[in-house]
Amino acid sequence: MANVNAVPDEQDHYEQLYHLHYPRVVRLCRLLLADPHEAEDVAQEVFIKLLRALQTETRTIAWVPWLTRVTVNACRDRRRSGWWRWRRVRRHTDDPEAPSLPDRLSYGPTPEEEALSRETRGRIWQAFRELPSRQQEVFALRYLEGWSTEAVANTLGLSAGSVKQHLFRAVHRLRAVIGGEA
Repeated sequence: MANVNAVPDEQDHYEQLYHLHYPRVVRLCRLLLADPHEAEDVAQEVFIKLLRALQTETRTIAWVPWLTRVTVNACRDRRRSGWWRWRRVRRHTDDPEAPSLPDRLSYGPTPEEEALSRETRGRIWQAFRELPSRQQEVFALRYLEGWSTEAVANTLGLSAGSVKQHLFRAVHRLRAVIGGEA
């Protein structure tokens, strides 16, 4: 009789996690992949993995770091695949469907963000896209998701010093673009 009750609890837990974390997972995928359709696909893959983990895992898991780690790895896998490189080469860099950086964050724009011109936002976004993938991941988790340096390091399997180095290089590059030096 205990097995009958286990399935609904498992399903309820999955649905709670899905509704709570799906927007964040999609936002992270969009930041790392720059394609809303690919982001949706990868997010669905992440939640399929979550469902499987809930069905098979017997130990207690911290689901927020687990979801972030699986999301980052799924985005890396997608970027590494051959068709992804082919598609990125063919994709136009000024995709009219791609929202501006503040829209991707789904937080209300600040006055500073509203003051940025479309051209400046485009330059910043292009500079972010040109960062190495590790710098994109570290920057997105630390500054856009608001994680601590230690949490980013633990999630990505890096040392705190390595995270700081990637952040320094990413910020330096982005500042250069904002200042018009790039």
